[in-house]
Amino acid sequence: MASLNLQTLGLRAINAQLNTGDIASGSSWEITEPKGQHAIACGLQADIKVDIRGHVGFYCAGMNQNADVTVHGHAGVGIAENMMSGQVRVTGNASQAAGATAHGGLLVIEGDASSRCGISMKGIDIVVGGSVGHMSAFMAQSGNLVVCGDAGEALGDSIYEARLFVRGKVENLGADCIEKTMTEEHIKTVDDLLKKAGIDGDAKDFKRYGSARQLYNFDIDNADAY
Repeated sequence: MASLNLQTLGLRAINAQLNTGDIASGSSWEITEPKGQHAIACGLQADIKVDIRGHVGFYCAGMNQNADVTVHGHAGVGIAENMMSGQVRVTGNASQAAGATAHGGLLVIEGDASSRCGISMKGIDIVVGGSVGHMSAFMAQSGNLVVCGDAGEALGDSIYEARLFVRGKVENLGADCIEKTMTEEHIKTVDDLLKKAGIDGDAKDFKRYGSARQLYNFDIDNADAY
């Protein structure tokens, strides 16, 4: 494993090195002394493994493609924002907007996630070992959000076709979000995602939430719900 000290090399040099066209597929890297720096390991495209040894700031692993990134600590706003593929894992907690607008891949947060987790998600799978804050999955379009703890206020507000699974208590549901039947297909989906995330849990303990499909087109009778 090649080790890169962020305080010695600087952010630009490290991100440039991890994005070089000749980087070896399958190689392993570690970034030491991140000290809460923003935008670490952004835009990675190669099939590499990156371990960040410490807490990170905003937008870590944003726009990720193919890489497997693990943050050994807590993450600031927008972890894995606009991720396309690959895997991002946070061993601690994540701040707001985790996985925002992400199109694919798997984001695992072993601790809690703050507000707006999965906002405008567009195909990503997110597994949270703890709880999520208010307005999570706001305007979520597609993908799966699995929450092993509780969910805050306005879960799934203005949701489209993303699927939300929560094991604990939901404070309340946002506009056009309703509880839906948990079928065998959904149980299998949750079970598969928990296994991929390495998080213990019985998929049958989860409830499913999704769109009532009443706000797709403006209707004056639903004006108060917008």
